[in-house]
Amino acid sequence: MVGPTHNGVVRRAFSVVNGGQDLLPNSNPPSNGGSEYGGIEFTREDVDALLSERMKYKNKYNYKERCDNMMDYIRRLRLCIRWFQELEGYYLFDVEKLRNELELTERRLAEMEVQLKNKDEELNMIIAELRNSLASLQEKLSKEESDKLVAMDALANEKEVRISMEKLQANLTEELGKAQGELQSANQRIASINDMYKLLQEYNSSLQVYNSKLQTDLDAAHETIRRGEKEKAAIVENLSNLRGQYHSLQDQFISSKDFLHETTRQKDALLNEVVSLRAELQQVRDDRDCQQSKAQALTTELANCKELATKSNELEARCLSQSNQLRTVQDQLEAAEKKLQMSDMSALEMRAEFEGQKQLLSELQSRLEDAEFKLIEGEKLRKKLHNTVLELKGNIRVFCRVRPLLPDDFSGAEGKIISYPLSTEARGRGIELLQNGQKHSFTFDKVFMPMATQEDVFVEISQLVQSALDGYKVCIFAYGQTGSGKTYTMMGKPGHSDQKGLIPRTLEQIFQTKQALLSQGWKYDMQVSMLEIYNETIRDLLTNRDSSRIENGTAGKQYAIKHDVDGNAQVSDLTVVDVCTKREVTSLLDRAAHSRSVGKTQMNEQSSRSHFVFTLRISGVNESTEQQVEGILNLIDLAGSERLSKSGSTGDRLKETQAINKSLSSLSDVIFALAKKEDFVPFRNSKLTYLLQSLRAVNVSEADQIAERRA
Repeated sequence: MVGPTHNGVVRRAFSVVNGGQDLLPNSNPPSNGGSEYGGIEFTREDVDALLSERMKYKNKYNYKERCDNMMDYIRRLRLCIRWFQELEGYYLFDVEKLRNELELTERRLAEMEVQLKNKDEELNMIIAELRNSLASLQEKLSKEESDKLVAMDALANEKEVRISMEKLQANLTEELGKAQGELQSANQRIASINDMYKLLQEYNSSLQVYNSKLQTDLDAAHETIRRGEKEKAAIVENLSNLRGQYHSLQDQFISSKDFLHETTRQKDALLNEVVSLRAELQQVRDDRDCQQSKAQALTTELANCKELATKSNELEARCLSQSNQLRTVQDQLEAAEKKLQMSDMSALEMRAEFEGQKQLLSELQSRLEDAEFKLIEGEKLRKKLHNTVLELKGNIRVFCRVRPLLPDDFSGAEGKIISYPLSTEARGRGIELLQNGQKHSFTFDKVFMPMATQEDVFVEISQLVQSALDGYKVCIFAYGQTGSGKTYTMMGKPGHSDQKGLIPRTLEQIFQTKQALLSQGWKYDMQVSMLEIYNETIRDLLTNRDSSRIENGTAGKQYAIKHDVDGNAQVSDLTVVDVCTKREVTSLLDRAAHSRSVGKTQMNEQSSRSHFVFTLRISGVNESTEQQVEGILNLIDLAGSERLSKSGSTGDRLKETQAINKSLSSLSDVIFALAKKEDFVPFRNSKLTYLLQSLRAVNVSEADQIAERRA
């Protein structure tokens, strides 16, 4: 396999292919909680010191010492990465918590705004009620004044009647015989009373005109009050004016009440006088039987006096009722003043709480920005540490997977031909091959035994998939002779979820990580292309089946490999599909599988006769941090190598086998040139090497026939 590279920079190699050195056995990263370093915290200076640390060896040829130092360094790097991953999780949780608090604060602010609006509406309703009460009070006051005027007129009439009665009594005492004359004078007085009544009606009309004028003035005052409602401060001023008017009305009411008491006292005196007059009139009636008609007239006048007395009682009752109403209005006004004061206090409290919430919101936003900044810095450091670990493991890595024996593999096999060394240095990384009585030892970065599952293989390369999302170029391909299980490793077995290959599992990890990074502001665009290289000819597996084939001796559509200024390989006119979900990519994989070239040989009934290249281009952008990444992930299922003596190929199959072996030989030359860091790397020797920068996975089987493969 070939590890991730960034911007064309190649990492150092640590394998048999990379200068003859073996990597340390791979191990899972230690848990901070259960190790002796569980309480360690890493600062930026610690991380920089760890990354810039250089290995010191007492003896540079002591391989075991170098391995131990390297293992300790990798263990510390893993511990640092694990600590930063936990710190990143804490920051994510803190950011989510701050966002929830921010939403809660915004909801509370909205509720407070609604409450303030309701309070303003209540105050407006109270002010309207006070204005209505003021209007009714003014109306009642005008009516009371008119009633007082009527009462004064009635009292004046009573005084005149009393005077006339006194004159009548004097006239009756002096001269009883002049009753007729006195009757005429009484008639004259009645006429004068009628004239007085007419004058009172005219005065009442003038009062009504004056009342209309007052009403007009009152409407103008109301208009002035309505204009003053636009400013909130005018409410208090209007309320003080209302209080002044109320005190004025109260003073007027007290003076009216005093005047009413005086009037009542005079009325009582008049009533007493009327009683005495009744007694005197009765005596006159007894003495003057001849003056019966005159006495009846006097009785009529007395009835009028009684009617006036009744009206006076009614007026007193009405005054009392108005006094009660005035007290009620006064109580309502005091209650309204208290409500207004409470509303003002509540508004002040709500304003203070609003300011506090606003300050808290500002603090939360500041904390959120700080947490997001720390999260971004932690993510940058994680990427740096992650890719540093991959560089330490090696830029070019070779894994070996041993296929279990099939029933046909036992024919001609003598004993066990593959074994695994048990030494500490080679355990899990070495393999020994017995052939023709000779033992051949090979060392890889990792050896997967026959019982290893697809999940075990994917765990080893999952970190490389993450590097592609971080903006690196990653290439993973399966290499081995036909029948060794390359296609099974890369694609898996359809319909069995536990046997999914590297390509489906890689897609699952990429789309899951893409969804998880949405919360950090990352957005990814992905493009997929699939091609096969058959007999050194490129075929597009996502276009029409016949457009890139060779039929009837006529070549189909031709594709050329070009490189842009950044060194990225581009195939002209190749179909590139934008994808958003794993289902879309799976559908494209099924489509490509039906278009791929497969044939039957003596070594394999379904042998892949072409190199299958799956390319996923990843473009990521984070608008909040203005970061951009562009990664490329190449997953390749190579055609199987064959010995002509074993395959027995002839005709077209012979031509296919020769093209496959030639391209695989060119690939081997390129890998060794890269491992030795030679100045010239023969990329142009084949279409495959010209298209790819390599990362290799070797698949072998345990059968001795297959073991006789090309080294």
